[in-house]
Formats: sequence, structure tokens, C-alpha cells
Amino acid sequence: MRVNMNTKKLCVLAMLSALAFVLAAWVRVPVLTVTPTFVLRYDPKDIIIVIAGFIYGPLAAFAVTVVVSFVQMITVSATGYLGFFMNVVASTAFCCLAALIYKKKRTIGGALLGLIIGAIFATAVMMMWNYIIVPLFTPMPRAAVVPLLIPAFLPFNLVSNTLNAALTILLYRHIKTVLKRAHLMPQVDEPATKGRFNLAIFAAALFVVLTCVIWVLILRGVL
Repeated sequence: MRVNMNTKKLCVLAMLSALAFVLAAWVRVPVLTVTPTFVLRYDPKDIIIVIAGFIYGPLAAFAVTVVVSFVQMITVSATGYLGFFMNVVASTAFCCLAALIYKKKRTIGGALLGLIIGAIFATAVMMMWNYIIVPLFTPMPRAAVVPLLIPAFLPFNLVSNTLNAALTILLYRHIKTVLKRAHLMPQVDEPATKGRFNLAIFAAALFVVLTCVIWVLILRGVL
């Protein structure tokens, strides 16, 4: 039985890793043009990574993060090992922290709390690492990065992480249901929540998604 469960776990993590990579490779939305050769792009792979963490814990989220980031580096990324490092830091800060909090409190409230704290923490972490790393793979000197931290990197990271958090709330239950019906997900008792509370959370998540989309359009100069 133990071997069977481990096999199922590896199977699910492999499927989620593949899905996360497909999203990272093919759903890359340009959000903000910093320089003609440096464009900040949003991809939704962290949604899948944090769902892996919700199912199997923060270590699973970290494992998927490393695998997906490495495959990105050797296939679609143009930033090499620096891009790999930044992807690992960004996804770990958001996904692993959210999964850790959810592991302690397996309710929709715990998931929401983990995603909010994870989004804030990842945004703060990426502000620091953007300052350190960006001059290493762009022609921008570090002095030129500082004036961009608040008007460019802060809104980009905040919108990206918030959008990932909201979409995770909308998608997690459906992905969990599919995996349970396929007998691929461990049976974990989770306290039931009231329908009205769930509905309010989902409505709020939809509103956040819409708000983030509008922000992306504003950052792109469309609105």
C-alpha cells in the first residue's frame, strides 16, 4: 500500500509539473516593458505549483518548483542559471509559504490566509532580488534599477502574485475533485465550510482576478 501511494504521489506531481511547465512556456503575458530588451512577463505556473503544495505539502511544492524551473532554463528561458534562480526564489516564496500555512490549517480560510501571506512575502522578496539580480543579466546598472523598484517591479510582482492567489482559490477545488475521482489524491479530512462563506470567497476571488486583469491592461498602456 505504501509503494502504491508513493507511486500515485509521483504520478500526480509529474502531471502537475508538466502542466506547470506548459503554462510557463506557452502562457507568458507581457505586462511591463522595462527596456526594449527587458520585458516583465506573467505566467501562471505558480497556480499549479501551489496546488501541488496544498495536496502534498511545501516540500512537494519546492520539488515541483525546481523541476519546472530547470526545464524552463534548458528550453524556453533566455536568462540561463540566473533566470532559474529567480524562478525558484519567486515560486518558493509564494507557493511553499502558502502550502506551509495551509498544512497547519486545512480549511478554505487557511488556504486564503496562506495565499495572501505568500503573495505579500513573495512580492517583498522579489523586490530585493530584482535589485540584486537584474543588473547581472541586463545592461542596466544597479543605480538604474532603484528608480524602477516602486513604479515597475512592485506593481508587477504584486499583481502577478495576487492574480495567482485568486486563480488558485477558483481552481483548487475543481482540480482536487478530479484527482479524487481518479483515486490519485490522498484522502485528507478537511472541515466543511458553509456554502455562503465559500460563495463569498469565490466571488471575492473573481473580483480580484478582474481587478488584476485591469491593472495588467493599465500597465500595458491599453487602458
